[in-house]
Amino acid sequence: MATDYDEPRHKDEDQGHESIEALKSQRAGAETTLIDVEDADTAEGIDLPGADLSGEELVVQIIPPQEDEFTCMSCFLVRHKSQIAREENGAKYCRDCEG
Repeated sequence: MATDYDEPRHKDEDQGHESIEALKSQRAGAETTLIDVEDADTAEGIDLPGADLSGEELVVQIIPPQEDEFTCMSCFLVRHKSQIAREENGAKYCRDCEG
């Protein structure tokens, strides 16, 4: 049987039996959720867009390419050798770029 979703609903369960005051009192009586605030969540730990970060230093450990990895010459992502789809003149391309 097809259902007409545009047809107005006239079921008893769809109509609210409680007054607005009763719903407001239930809402006010509900438990409040406590938010766990950490030290990193303070205003000092937030970087705003356009903030001057020239005094900051980024520390990253660079790992050289492994024996079983290659860099795709189309997307420049480091991939596993099982992802090689094509190799031309030493340039390797991954399956995602070829597909």
